[in-house]
Amino acid sequence: MKCTINKKLVPMKAHYFLFNAGSGPVTPYLSIYARQLGFSSIVVGFMYTILPIFGMVAKPIFGTIADKFRCQKRLFLAAQILTAVAFLVIFYSPKIHTTRIVNFSCYNDTIGFFSNSSINKCTLDNLRRQNTSNMCKMTCGVIDQSLLCNKWNISDHCGHDPPTTLSFTALTPTYKIQLTNTFLFFEIANITLNNERILTPSCSNGSPLSTCHINCDDYNINSLITETSIDDSDAYRSYQFWCLLTFMIIAWIGQATVVSIGDAICFQLLGDEHNSYGYQRLWGSLGWGLIAVVTGALIDVLSKGRAQKNYTSAFYTAAAFLITDFLVSLQIKHTQNSVSTNLFRDVGMCTGLMWQFEFWLIEDLAKIQGCSATAHVKTLEGLVQAIQTIIGETPFFFLSGIIMKKITHVHTMSLVLFAIGIRFILYSVIPNPWYFLPVEVSQGLTFGLFFACMTSYASIIAPVGLEATMQGLVGAVFEGVGVSAGSSLGGYFYKKVGGPLTFRYFGFAALIICVIHILVQRLLQELPNNYSCSTDRNKKEEERESTYLFYQQQNGQR
Repeated sequence: MKCTINKKLVPMKAHYFLFNAGSGPVTPYLSIYARQLGFSSIVVGFMYTILPIFGMVAKPIFGTIADKFRCQKRLFLAAQILTAVAFLVIFYSPKIHTTRIVNFSCYNDTIGFFSNSSINKCTLDNLRRQNTSNMCKMTCGVIDQSLLCNKWNISDHCGHDPPTTLSFTALTPTYKIQLTNTFLFFEIANITLNNERILTPSCSNGSPLSTCHINCDDYNINSLITETSIDDSDAYRSYQFWCLLTFMIIAWIGQATVVSIGDAICFQLLGDEHNSYGYQRLWGSLGWGLIAVVTGALIDVLSKGRAQKNYTSAFYTAAAFLITDFLVSLQIKHTQNSVSTNLFRDVGMCTGLMWQFEFWLIEDLAKIQGCSATAHVKTLEGLVQAIQTIIGETPFFFLSGIIMKKITHVHTMSLVLFAIGIRFILYSVIPNPWYFLPVEVSQGLTFGLFFACMTSYASIIAPVGLEATMQGLVGAVFEGVGVSAGSSLGGYFYKKVGGPLTFRYFGFAALIICVIHILVQRLLQELPNNYSCSTDRNKKEEERESTYLFYQQQNGQR
Protein backbone atom coordinates (compact mmCIF):
# COMPACT_ATOMS: atom_id res chain seq x y z
CA MET A 1 0.00 0.00 0.00
CA LYS A 2 1.36 3.36 -0.98
CA CYS A 3 1.80 5.79 1.90
CA THR A 4 0.78 9.36 1.13
CA ILE A 5 1.11 12.53 3.21
CA ASN A 6 -1.64 15.10 3.26
CA LYS A 7 0.54 18.20 2.96
CA LYS A 8 -2.22 20.61 3.95
CA LEU A 9 -2.38 18.93 7.39
CA VAL A 10 1.38 19.07 8.07
CA PRO A 11 1.28 22.67 9.44
CA MET A 12 -1.68 21.63 11.64
CA LYS A 13 0.28 18.72 13.09
CA ALA A 14 3.24 21.06 13.62
CA HIS A 15 0.94 23.53 15.41
CA TYR A 16 -0.27 20.89 17.87
CA PHE A 17 3.32 19.80 18.55
CA LEU A 18 4.73 23.32 18.95
CA PHE A 19 1.84 24.79 20.91
CA ASN A 20 1.85 21.95 23.42
CA ALA A 21 5.65 22.05 23.53
CA GLY A 22 5.28 25.73 24.41
CA SER A 23 2.59 25.11 27.03
CA GLY A 24 4.25 22.13 28.70
CA PRO A 25 7.27 23.98 30.18
CA VAL A 26 5.04 26.47 32.06
CA THR A 27 1.40 25.43 32.44
CA PRO A 28 1.87 22.39 34.74
CA TYR A 29 4.35 24.31 36.92
CA LEU A 30 2.27 27.44 37.47
CA SER A 31 0.62 26.15 40.64
CA ILE A 32 4.04 25.17 42.05
CA TYR A 33 5.46 28.52 40.95
CA ALA A 34 2.67 30.29 42.85
CA ARG A 35 3.48 28.18 45.89
CA GLN A 36 7.14 29.17 45.61
CA LEU A 37 6.05 32.80 45.61
CA GLY A 38 4.47 32.21 49.02
CA PHE A 39 0.80 31.47 48.28
CA SER A 40 -1.01 28.67 50.13
CA SER A 41 -2.96 25.81 48.60
CA ILE A 42 -6.23 27.64 49.33
CA VAL A 43 -5.05 30.74 47.46
CA VAL A 44 -3.76 28.65 44.55
CA GLY A 45 -7.02 26.71 44.56
CA PHE A 46 -8.89 30.01 44.34
CA MET A 47 -6.76 30.99 41.35
CA TYR A 48 -7.61 27.76 39.55
CA THR A 49 -11.24 28.19 40.45
CA ILE A 50 -11.28 31.51 38.59
CA LEU A 51 -9.09 30.62 35.59
CA PRO A 52 -11.30 27.95 33.94
CA ILE A 53 -14.35 30.20 34.27
CA PHE A 54 -12.57 32.95 32.35
CA GLY A 55 -11.54 30.40 29.75
CA MET A 56 -15.11 29.18 29.35
CA VAL A 57 -16.45 32.73 29.03
CA ALA A 58 -13.73 33.82 26.63
CA LYS A 59 -14.37 31.09 24.05
CA PRO A 60 -17.89 32.12 23.02
CA ILE A 61 -16.93 35.80 23.05
CA PHE A 62 -13.92 35.38 20.77
CA GLY A 63 -15.74 32.70 18.81
CA THR A 64 -18.54 35.13 18.06
CA ILE A 65 -16.02 37.75 16.98
CA ALA A 66 -14.28 35.19 14.76
CA ASP A 67 -17.57 34.26 13.10
CA LYS A 68 -19.05 37.73 12.78
CA PHE A 69 -15.93 39.29 11.28
CA ARG A 70 -14.68 36.08 9.63
CA CYS A 71 -11.29 36.32 11.28
CA GLN A 72 -10.69 32.85 12.73
CA LYS A 73 -7.09 32.58 11.65
CA ARG A 74 -6.17 36.10 12.71
CA LEU A 75 -7.58 35.54 16.22
CA PHE A 76 -5.87 32.13 16.29
CA LEU A 77 -2.48 33.72 15.53
CA ALA A 78 -3.02 36.68 17.86
CA ALA A 79 -3.87 34.34 20.74
CA GLN A 80 -0.57 32.50 20.26
CA ILE A 81 1.40 35.71 20.65
CA LEU A 82 -0.79 36.75 23.59
CA THR A 83 0.00 33.48 25.37
CA ALA A 84 3.75 33.84 24.79
CA VAL A 85 3.77 37.42 26.09
CA ALA A 86 1.60 36.49 29.09
CA PHE A 87 3.99 33.70 30.10
CA LEU A 88 6.94 36.09 30.12
CA VAL A 89 4.97 38.73 32.03
CA ILE A 90 4.05 36.11 34.65
CA PHE A 91 7.75 35.38 35.13
CA TYR A 92 8.51 39.07 35.66
CA SER A 93 5.43 39.81 37.75
CA PRO A 94 6.20 41.56 41.08
CA LYS A 95 7.26 39.26 43.88
CA ILE A 96 6.04 39.37 47.46
CA HIS A 97 8.24 41.56 49.64
CA THR A 98 9.10 39.67 52.82
CA THR A 99 10.11 41.45 56.02
CA ARG A 100 12.99 39.57 57.63
CA ILE A 101 13.65 40.15 61.32
CA VAL A 102 16.48 38.60 63.35
CA ASN A 103 17.79 38.95 66.90
CA PHE A 104 21.25 40.54 67.17
CA SER A 105 22.98 38.75 70.03
CA CYS A 106 25.95 36.81 71.35
CA TYR A 107 26.36 33.04 71.28
CA ASN A 108 29.39 31.17 72.61
CA ASP A 109 31.29 34.48 72.91
CA THR A 110 30.63 35.22 69.24
CA ILE A 111 28.53 38.11 67.98
CA GLY A 112 25.95 37.50 65.32
CA PHE A 113 22.22 37.04 64.87
CA PHE A 114 19.63 34.33 65.45
CA SER A 115 16.90 33.15 63.10
CA ASN A 116 13.93 31.12 64.31
CA SER A 117 12.38 30.14 60.96
CA SER A 118 11.92 26.49 60.01
CA ILE A 119 15.24 24.97 59.01
CA ASN A 120 15.83 23.68 55.49
CA LYS A 121 18.71 21.25 56.03
CA CYS A 122 19.38 20.89 52.31
CA THR A 123 19.93 24.63 51.91
CA LEU A 124 22.00 24.79 55.12
CA ASP A 125 24.29 21.97 54.02
CA ASN A 126 24.79 23.58 50.59
CA LEU A 127 25.73 26.93 52.17
CA ARG A 128 28.20 25.34 54.56
CA ARG A 129 29.93 23.52 51.71
CA GLN A 130 30.36 26.76 49.74
CA ASN A 131 32.90 28.08 52.27
CA THR A 132 32.21 31.70 51.31
CA SER A 133 31.10 34.92 53.00
CA ASN A 134 27.95 36.91 52.30
CA MET A 135 26.99 40.55 52.80
CA CYS A 136 23.81 41.32 54.75
CA LYS A 137 22.37 44.81 55.12
CA MET A 138 20.97 45.32 58.62
CA THR A 139 19.10 48.02 60.51
CA CYS A 140 18.96 47.33 64.24
CA GLY A 141 17.35 48.89 67.26
CA VAL A 142 19.83 50.27 69.83
CA ILE A 143 19.54 49.16 73.46
CA ASP A 144 22.93 50.40 74.79
CA GLN A 145 24.11 53.78 73.45
CA SER A 146 27.14 53.89 75.75
CA LEU A 147 28.48 50.62 74.38
CA LEU A 148 28.25 51.92 70.82
CA CYS A 149 29.93 55.16 71.86
CA ASN A 150 32.71 53.88 74.13
CA LYS A 151 33.49 50.38 72.87
CA TRP A 152 32.50 50.55 69.21
CA ASN A 153 33.68 54.17 68.95
CA ILE A 154 30.72 55.33 66.87
CA SER A 155 30.62 59.08 67.45
CA ASP A 156 27.03 59.53 66.24
CA HIS A 157 25.87 57.68 69.33
CA CYS A 158 27.82 59.82 71.78
CA GLY A 159 25.64 62.96 71.70
CA HIS A 160 22.64 64.04 73.76
CA ASP A 161 20.10 62.82 71.20
CA PRO A 162 21.66 59.74 69.54
CA PRO A 163 19.85 57.75 66.83
CA THR A 164 17.68 54.88 68.02
CA THR A 165 18.79 52.60 65.17
CA LEU A 166 22.09 51.61 63.59
CA SER A 167 22.45 50.63 59.94
CA PHE A 168 25.40 48.67 58.62
CA THR A 169 26.49 45.82 56.33
CA ALA A 170 27.52 42.59 58.03
CA LEU A 171 29.99 40.06 56.60
CA THR A 172 28.63 36.57 57.36
CA PRO A 173 30.78 33.47 56.67
CA THR A 174 28.46 30.73 55.40
CA TYR A 175 30.68 27.95 56.72
CA LYS A 176 30.26 29.28 60.27
CA ILE A 177 26.47 29.04 60.40
CA GLN A 178 25.63 27.10 63.55
CA LEU A 179 22.58 24.91 64.10
CA THR A 180 21.17 24.86 67.64
CA ASN A 181 18.18 22.91 68.89
CA THR A 182 15.62 25.40 67.57
CA PHE A 183 17.61 28.26 66.02
CA LEU A 184 20.21 29.07 63.43
CA PHE A 185 23.06 31.34 64.54
CA PHE A 186 24.85 33.40 61.87
CA GLU A 187 28.26 34.61 63.01
CA ILE A 188 29.32 38.14 61.97
CA ALA A 189 32.98 38.50 61.03
CA ASN A 190 32.87 42.30 60.73
CA ILE A 191 30.51 45.17 59.98
CA THR A 192 30.83 48.11 57.61
CA LEU A 193 29.16 51.34 58.69
CA ASN A 194 27.56 53.79 56.29
CA ASN A 195 30.74 55.92 56.37
CA GLU A 196 32.73 52.89 55.08
CA ARG A 197 34.38 52.35 58.44
CA ILE A 198 34.93 48.63 59.21
CA LEU A 199 34.50 47.30 62.74
CA THR A 200 35.11 43.90 64.29
CA PRO A 201 32.59 43.75 67.13
CA SER A 202 33.07 41.43 70.08
CA CYS A 203 30.92 40.07 72.89
CA SER A 204 33.24 41.11 75.72
CA ASN A 205 30.71 43.69 76.95
CA GLY A 206 27.51 42.16 75.57
CA SER A 207 25.45 43.28 72.60
CA PRO A 208 24.30 46.91 72.24
CA LEU A 209 21.65 46.02 69.64
CA SER A 210 18.32 44.17 69.69
CA THR A 211 16.06 43.11 66.82
CA CYS A 212 17.16 43.91 63.27
CA HIS A 213 15.63 44.13 59.82
CA ILE A 214 17.92 42.25 57.44
CA ASN A 215 18.36 41.54 53.76
CA CYS A 216 21.27 39.45 52.46
CA ASP A 217 22.75 39.29 48.98
CA ASP A 218 22.38 35.50 48.89
CA TYR A 219 18.80 34.34 48.42
CA ASN A 220 19.61 31.05 50.15
CA ILE A 221 20.58 32.86 53.36
CA ASN A 222 17.42 34.95 53.16
CA SER A 223 15.37 31.76 52.81
CA LEU A 224 16.98 30.39 55.99
CA ILE A 225 16.30 33.60 57.88
CA THR A 226 12.58 33.63 57.11
CA GLU A 227 10.12 31.59 55.08
CA THR A 228 8.64 33.12 51.94
CA SER A 229 4.98 32.80 52.86
CA ILE A 230 2.00 35.08 53.27
CA ASP A 231 -1.27 34.71 55.16
CA ASP A 232 -4.28 34.05 52.97
CA SER A 233 -6.03 37.26 54.05
CA ASP A 234 -2.90 39.29 53.30
CA ALA A 235 -2.47 37.52 49.97
CA TYR A 236 -5.89 38.59 48.72
CA ARG A 237 -5.07 42.20 49.66
CA SER A 238 -1.64 42.24 48.03
CA TYR A 239 -1.14 43.80 44.61
CA GLN A 240 1.34 41.00 43.80
CA PHE A 241 -1.45 38.45 44.01
CA TRP A 242 -3.75 40.41 41.73
CA CYS A 243 -0.96 41.06 39.23
CA LEU A 244 -0.13 37.34 39.09
CA LEU A 245 -3.79 36.34 38.79
CA THR A 246 -4.43 38.91 36.06
CA PHE A 247 -1.48 37.72 33.99
CA MET A 248 -2.51 34.07 34.50
CA ILE A 249 -6.03 34.93 33.33
CA ILE A 250 -4.62 36.53 30.18
CA ALA A 251 -2.48 33.45 29.52
CA TRP A 252 -5.45 31.14 30.14
CA ILE A 253 -7.67 33.12 27.77
CA GLY A 254 -4.93 33.00 25.15
CA GLN A 255 -4.56 29.25 25.51
CA ALA A 256 -8.32 28.65 25.48
CA THR A 257 -8.71 30.71 22.31
CA VAL A 258 -5.86 28.92 20.55
CA VAL A 259 -7.22 25.50 21.46
CA SER A 260 -10.87 26.17 20.60
CA ILE A 261 -10.31 28.02 17.32
CA GLY A 262 -7.38 25.73 16.45
CA ASP A 263 -9.61 22.68 16.75
CA ALA A 264 -12.28 24.38 14.65
CA ILE A 265 -9.72 25.06 11.91
CA CYS A 266 -8.48 21.47 12.15
CA PHE A 267 -11.96 20.00 11.67
CA GLN A 268 -12.58 22.27 8.70
CA LEU A 269 -9.32 21.10 7.14
CA LEU A 270 -10.31 17.47 7.74
CA GLY A 271 -13.65 17.94 6.03
CA ASP A 272 -15.60 14.68 6.27
CA GLU A 273 -12.67 12.81 7.83
CA HIS A 274 -13.47 13.77 11.44
CA ASN A 275 -12.18 10.43 12.67
CA SER A 276 -8.68 11.56 11.69
CA TYR A 277 -8.68 14.26 14.36
CA GLY A 278 -6.87 11.96 16.80
CA TYR A 279 -3.96 11.58 14.38
CA GLN A 280 -3.51 15.37 14.43
CA ARG A 281 -4.00 15.84 18.19
CA LEU A 282 -1.52 13.04 18.86
CA TRP A 283 1.33 15.38 18.00
CA GLY A 284 0.30 17.64 20.85
CA SER A 285 0.82 14.84 23.37
CA LEU A 286 4.23 14.10 21.90
CA GLY A 287 5.26 17.76 22.01
CA TRP A 288 4.13 18.18 25.61
CA GLY A 289 5.81 14.99 26.84
CA LEU A 290 9.14 15.35 25.06
CA ILE A 291 9.75 18.98 26.03
CA ALA A 292 8.53 18.41 29.60
CA VAL A 293 11.38 15.96 30.23
CA VAL A 294 14.02 18.35 28.92
CA THR A 295 12.57 21.35 30.76
CA GLY A 296 12.30 19.51 34.08
CA ALA A 297 15.93 18.37 33.93
CA LEU A 298 17.09 21.83 32.88
CA ILE A 299 15.30 23.47 35.82
CA ASP A 300 17.08 21.11 38.23
CA VAL A 301 20.48 21.76 36.66
CA LEU A 302 20.10 25.54 36.78
CA SER A 303 18.74 25.38 40.34
CA LYS A 304 21.63 23.39 41.80
CA GLY A 305 22.60 24.77 45.20
CA ARG A 306 19.64 27.18 45.34
CA ALA A 307 16.86 27.19 47.92
CA GLN A 308 14.26 27.76 45.20
CA LYS A 309 13.87 26.39 41.70
CA ASN A 310 14.96 28.60 38.83
CA TYR A 311 12.20 28.67 36.20
CA THR A 312 13.94 31.05 33.80
CA SER A 313 14.62 28.32 31.23
CA ALA A 314 11.01 27.09 31.39
CA PHE A 315 9.41 30.45 30.65
CA TYR A 316 11.81 31.36 27.85
CA THR A 317 11.57 27.89 26.30
CA ALA A 318 7.79 28.23 26.30
CA ALA A 319 7.92 31.65 24.66
CA ALA A 320 10.34 30.38 21.99
CA PHE A 321 8.11 27.45 21.03
CA LEU A 322 4.98 29.61 20.98
CA ILE A 323 6.60 32.16 18.69
CA THR A 324 7.77 29.32 16.43
CA ASP A 325 4.21 28.01 16.47
CA PHE A 326 3.01 31.42 15.31
CA LEU A 327 5.41 31.36 12.36
CA VAL A 328 4.46 27.82 11.39
CA SER A 329 0.73 28.51 11.75
CA LEU A 330 1.05 31.26 9.19
CA GLN A 331 1.49 28.44 6.67
CA ILE A 332 -1.89 26.84 7.45
CA LYS A 333 -4.00 27.10 4.30
CA HIS A 334 -7.38 27.84 5.83
CA THR A 335 -10.43 29.48 4.34
CA GLN A 336 -13.34 30.20 6.65
CA ASN A 337 -16.22 29.14 4.44
CA SER A 338 -18.91 28.75 7.06
CA VAL A 339 -19.82 29.79 10.54
CA SER A 340 -17.93 27.71 13.05
CA THR A 341 -20.00 25.53 15.35
CA ASN A 342 -16.99 24.44 17.41
CA LEU A 343 -16.55 27.55 19.57
CA PHE A 344 -16.87 25.86 22.95
CA ARG A 345 -14.58 22.94 22.22
CA ASP A 346 -11.71 22.78 24.71
CA VAL A 347 -10.76 19.58 26.36
CA GLY A 348 -7.24 18.86 25.16
CA MET A 349 -5.64 21.78 26.93
CA CYS A 350 -7.50 21.73 30.22
CA THR A 351 -7.78 18.03 30.98
CA GLY A 352 -4.24 17.47 29.71
CA LEU A 353 -2.81 19.56 32.48
CA MET A 354 -3.59 17.09 35.23
CA TRP A 355 -5.20 18.38 38.38
CA GLN A 356 -3.39 21.21 40.06
CA PHE A 357 -1.96 19.55 43.13
CA GLU A 358 -0.21 16.40 41.97
CA PHE A 359 3.09 18.29 41.72
CA TRP A 360 2.48 19.74 45.19
CA LEU A 361 2.24 16.19 46.52
CA ILE A 362 5.35 15.10 44.61
CA GLU A 363 7.39 17.98 46.03
CA ASP A 364 6.11 17.42 49.57
CA LEU A 365 7.09 13.76 49.40
CA ALA A 366 10.46 14.69 47.87
CA LYS A 367 11.23 16.90 50.88
CA ILE A 368 10.57 13.94 53.18
CA GLN A 369 12.93 11.77 51.11
CA GLY A 370 15.81 14.22 51.55
CA CYS A 371 18.09 16.60 49.68
CA SER A 372 18.82 14.33 46.73
CA ALA A 373 15.13 13.87 45.92
CA THR A 374 14.47 17.61 46.24
CA ALA A 375 17.41 18.45 43.97
CA HIS A 376 15.98 16.32 41.13
CA VAL A 377 12.28 16.91 41.66
CA LYS A 378 11.78 18.85 38.41
CA THR A 379 13.43 16.07 36.45
CA LEU A 380 10.94 13.71 38.07
CA GLU A 381 8.02 16.00 37.20
CA GLY A 382 9.21 16.14 33.61
CA LEU A 383 9.35 12.33 33.45
CA VAL A 384 5.86 12.18 34.95
CA GLN A 385 4.52 14.29 32.08
CA ALA A 386 6.44 12.29 29.49
CA ILE A 387 4.99 8.99 30.70
CA GLN A 388 1.50 10.52 30.92
CA THR A 389 1.52 11.79 27.35
CA ILE A 390 3.80 9.48 25.36
CA ILE A 391 3.29 6.11 27.06
CA GLY A 392 -0.18 6.75 28.50
CA GLU A 393 -2.18 8.94 26.12
CA THR A 394 -0.71 8.03 22.73
CA PRO A 395 -1.75 4.35 22.62
CA PHE A 396 -5.26 5.13 23.83
CA PHE A 397 -5.83 7.62 21.05
CA PHE A 398 -5.49 4.59 18.76
CA LEU A 399 -7.27 2.04 20.97
CA SER A 400 -10.20 4.16 22.14
CA GLY A 401 -12.43 3.30 19.19
CA ILE A 402 -11.90 -0.44 19.66
CA ILE A 403 -12.48 -0.24 23.43
CA MET A 404 -15.71 1.74 23.12
CA LYS A 405 -16.97 -0.61 20.44
CA LYS A 406 -16.28 -3.63 22.65
CA ILE A 407 -17.65 -2.39 25.99
CA THR A 408 -19.85 0.59 24.92
CA HIS A 409 -19.53 4.22 25.94
CA VAL A 410 -21.36 3.71 29.22
CA HIS A 411 -19.00 1.03 30.49
CA THR A 412 -16.03 2.94 29.14
CA MET A 413 -16.90 5.78 31.50
CA SER A 414 -17.23 3.30 34.36
CA LEU A 415 -13.73 2.10 33.55
CA VAL A 416 -12.43 5.68 33.55
CA LEU A 417 -14.03 6.39 36.93
CA PHE A 418 -12.52 3.21 38.36
CA ALA A 419 -9.06 4.15 37.00
CA ILE A 420 -9.31 7.64 38.54
CA GLY A 421 -10.21 6.17 41.93
CA ILE A 422 -7.36 3.65 41.95
CA ARG A 423 -4.92 6.25 40.69
CA PHE A 424 -5.76 8.73 43.44
CA ILE A 425 -5.62 6.09 46.16
CA LEU A 426 -2.19 4.96 44.94
CA TYR A 427 -1.00 8.56 45.13
CA SER A 428 -2.13 8.68 48.75
CA VAL A 429 -0.15 5.62 49.89
CA ILE A 430 3.07 5.84 47.86
CA PRO A 431 5.86 7.26 50.08
CA ASN A 432 8.50 7.84 47.40
CA PRO A 433 7.49 10.20 44.57
CA TRP A 434 9.66 8.30 42.07
CA TYR A 435 7.25 5.39 42.46
CA PHE A 436 4.60 7.61 40.88
CA LEU A 437 6.08 6.91 37.45
CA PRO A 438 4.42 3.51 36.83
CA VAL A 439 1.09 4.95 38.00
CA GLU A 440 1.26 7.71 35.36
CA VAL A 441 0.63 5.14 32.61
CA SER A 442 -3.02 5.26 33.78
CA GLN A 443 -3.19 8.68 32.14
CA GLY A 444 -4.12 6.74 29.03
CA LEU A 445 -7.36 5.73 30.73
CA THR A 446 -8.09 8.85 32.77
CA PHE A 447 -7.44 11.30 29.94
CA GLY A 448 -6.81 9.58 26.60
CA LEU A 449 -9.77 7.21 26.77
CA PHE A 450 -11.90 9.78 28.58
CA PHE A 451 -11.24 12.40 25.91
CA ALA A 452 -12.27 10.07 23.12
CA CYS A 453 -15.33 8.90 25.05
CA MET A 454 -16.44 12.44 25.88
CA THR A 455 -16.24 13.70 22.31
CA SER A 456 -18.01 10.59 21.05
CA TYR A 457 -20.74 11.00 23.67
CA ALA A 458 -21.21 14.60 22.64
CA SER A 459 -21.93 13.36 19.13
CA ILE A 460 -24.41 10.73 20.38
CA ILE A 461 -26.50 13.11 22.48
CA ALA A 462 -26.39 15.99 20.01
CA PRO A 463 -29.45 17.06 18.01
CA VAL A 464 -29.10 16.55 14.29
CA GLY A 465 -26.84 19.19 12.77
CA LEU A 466 -25.42 20.36 16.09
CA GLU A 467 -22.86 17.61 16.77
CA ALA A 468 -19.81 19.89 16.85
CA THR A 469 -21.62 22.46 19.01
CA MET A 470 -22.57 19.80 21.56
CA GLN A 471 -18.97 18.59 21.74
CA GLY A 472 -17.87 22.13 22.49
CA LEU A 473 -20.58 22.66 25.11
CA VAL A 474 -19.66 19.46 26.96
CA GLY A 475 -15.99 20.41 26.90
CA ALA A 476 -16.71 23.95 28.11
CA VAL A 477 -18.87 22.74 31.00
CA PHE A 478 -16.18 20.24 31.96
CA GLU A 479 -13.56 22.99 32.01
CA GLY A 480 -15.55 25.83 33.49
CA VAL A 481 -17.34 23.81 36.16
CA GLY A 482 -15.33 20.62 36.68
CA VAL A 483 -11.81 22.01 36.80
CA SER A 484 -12.97 25.07 38.71
CA ALA A 485 -14.74 23.08 41.43
CA GLY A 486 -11.97 20.49 41.67
CA SER A 487 -9.33 23.18 42.12
CA SER A 488 -11.29 24.95 44.83
CA LEU A 489 -12.09 21.81 46.82
CA GLY A 490 -8.62 20.39 46.27
CA GLY A 491 -6.94 23.54 47.58
CA TYR A 492 -9.17 23.60 50.66
CA PHE A 493 -8.64 19.95 51.59
CA TYR A 494 -4.92 20.05 50.78
CA LYS A 495 -4.42 22.74 53.41
CA LYS A 496 -6.77 21.15 55.96
CA VAL A 497 -5.79 17.47 55.78
CA GLY A 498 -2.64 17.40 53.62
CA GLY A 499 -1.89 15.99 50.17
CA PRO A 500 -2.12 12.21 50.74
CA LEU A 501 -5.48 12.30 52.51
CA THR A 502 -6.89 14.72 49.93
CA PHE A 503 -6.12 12.31 47.10
CA ARG A 504 -7.36 9.37 49.16
CA TYR A 505 -10.73 10.99 49.86
CA PHE A 506 -11.17 11.97 46.22
CA GLY A 507 -10.16 8.47 45.15
CA PHE A 508 -12.76 6.85 47.39
CA ALA A 509 -15.36 9.30 46.07
CA ALA A 510 -14.50 8.29 42.50
CA LEU A 511 -14.94 4.59 43.30
CA ILE A 512 -18.27 5.24 45.03
CA ILE A 513 -19.57 7.19 42.01
CA CYS A 514 -18.28 4.40 39.78
CA VAL A 515 -20.33 1.82 41.68
CA ILE A 516 -23.40 4.07 41.60
CA HIS A 517 -22.92 4.60 37.87
CA ILE A 518 -22.77 0.84 37.23
CA LEU A 519 -25.82 0.13 39.40
CA VAL A 520 -27.87 2.80 37.66
CA GLN A 521 -27.01 1.32 34.27
CA ARG A 522 -27.94 -2.18 35.45
CA LEU A 523 -31.23 -0.85 36.80
CA LEU A 524 -32.03 0.86 33.51
CA GLN A 525 -31.30 -2.33 31.59
CA GLU A 526 -33.64 -4.39 33.80
CA LEU A 527 -36.65 -2.06 33.47
CA PRO A 528 -39.75 -3.61 31.84
CA ASN A 529 -40.04 -3.22 28.08
CA ASN A 530 -42.85 -0.67 28.32
CA TYR A 531 -40.54 1.55 30.37
CA SER A 532 -37.34 0.82 28.47
CA CYS A 533 -35.73 3.17 26.00
CA SER A 534 -36.20 1.51 22.65
CA THR A 535 -36.05 4.37 20.20
CA ASP A 536 -32.88 6.13 19.12
CA ARG A 537 -34.11 9.25 20.81
CA ASN A 538 -34.59 7.51 24.16
CA LYS A 539 -31.26 5.75 23.85
CA LYS A 540 -29.64 9.14 23.54
CA GLU A 541 -31.46 10.32 26.64
CA GLU A 542 -30.27 7.23 28.51
CA GLU A 543 -26.70 7.90 27.54
CA ARG A 544 -27.19 11.57 28.39
CA GLU A 545 -28.00 10.54 31.98
CA SER A 546 -24.80 8.50 32.11
CA THR A 547 -22.84 11.47 30.84
CA TYR A 548 -24.38 13.66 33.53
CA LEU A 549 -23.26 11.28 36.29
CA PHE A 550 -19.80 11.07 34.80
CA TYR A 551 -19.28 14.80 34.55
CA GLN A 552 -20.61 15.34 38.07
CA GLN A 553 -17.83 13.05 39.29
CA GLN A 554 -15.23 14.73 37.08
CA ASN A 555 -16.26 18.12 38.49
CA GLY A 556 -15.05 17.00 41.88
CA GLN A 557 -11.91 15.31 40.62
CA ARG A 558 -10.30 17.89 38.37
